[in-house]
Amino acid sequence: MPDRIKILLVDDDEDDFIITRDIIQDIPGRNYLLDWASSFDEALRLIEHKQHDVYLVDFRLGAHDGLELISTAIEQGCTSPFILLTGQSDRETDEKAMRVGAMDYLVKGNINPFDLERAIRYSIDHAKSLAEIQQLNAQLEQRVEERTQELAAAIRKLERTNKSLYEAEQEVRKALQKEKELNELKSRFVTIASHEFRTPLSTVLSSASLIGKYKKTEEDEKRQKHVDRIKSSVSNLTTILNDFLSISRIEEGMIYNVPTTFDLQAFAEEVKDELQGFLKEGQDIVYKHTGEQTVVNLDKQLLKNILLNLLSNASKYSSEGKQIFFDTSTTADAIKITVQDQGIGIPKADQAHLFTPFFRAQNVTNIQGTGLGLNIVKKYIDIMNGSLFYESELDKGSSFTITFPQKA
Repeated sequence: MPDRIKILLVDDDEDDFIITRDIIQDIPGRNYLLDWASSFDEALRLIEHKQHDVYLVDFRLGAHDGLELISTAIEQGCTSPFILLTGQSDRETDEKAMRVGAMDYLVKGNINPFDLERAIRYSIDHAKSLAEIQQLNAQLEQRVEERTQELAAAIRKLERTNKSLYEAEQEVRKALQKEKELNELKSRFVTIASHEFRTPLSTVLSSASLIGKYKKTEEDEKRQKHVDRIKSSVSNLTTILNDFLSISRIEEGMIYNVPTTFDLQAFAEEVKDELQGFLKEGQDIVYKHTGEQTVVNLDKQLLKNILLNLLSNASKYSSEGKQIFFDTSTTADAIKITVQDQGIGIPKADQAHLFTPFFRAQNVTNIQGTGLGLNIVKKYIDIMNGSLFYESELDKGSSFTITFPQKA
């Protein structure tokens, strides 16, 4: 954080300005400079000058509100963090603030120097992290632009030499197309990474700030609620990172098929038990094996990753109380595994793109995910010399069937 932190308070009540000023003066060991804007329009003019490190914005601003100010300022290019000041603590306000771009929110009347200092510090650090992501994006775009120019120069050189022009031009066009696809993939990666990381990070930041407010024994339930939110958000971050790492290792050719001999039925029971703690309330995995033979020769770790992905998807896209059917079967020629849910299903128009990286069906945009899971599953199955078949009907559920030859 800078040695001198410039703060702009946006509040139409002078008394609140005086109270905030006094709280800031009580923060030890920090050098703050507090400015004050008493109206929506005045605040936008000051924010446009980009002279402040952080903005404290009151929820009520006459005919406007703080959420509108934050949204407008971010659209106009403001990158410094916003902290919303509200009159009451509720989850709806918290979620609205995070959606429009606020880094945190504090409840007026309960603000103390410790909470305010922490919120300012966390918000500035978080804003720096987002700025670094954007900088990386700009650097990647510059590299793609330079590479495109080099390829364009190569085309001009080939035209001048006029040797095998048509074949060479086709090769260069293919290279340009691959470069374009790389650029689009990079842009989607940065966009999804920024969004998917921001949501759980904002939740962790918000809950961590609120936990300190619940100090009494009778407030244990509220405190535990925020601890659970933090655990869930960290779990989401781990899943996202694992997806990105898996895609990277697959693209680099670092994933190999290493079959071992194991009992499929016992293995499936272990996978089922491992997922019990992640199911929604009332959900249940119903497992069944058919066939006398249970010993198989497959890559155990890749198969586990495939099943965890399919079963967790079945839970995520199904409502509470629904059953998930998990079947394994063996014959003399093949090993077959099926995961069937009673969830929201996949729209027909989206099914053709189901295994495309970062693709998400139009009916799951409000459910967290990277769009990489099924792409990873398909690549793992290909590596194991298996095949994947699926059926899905909107609002009735989906079924995924994997088949491996007995002698792969």
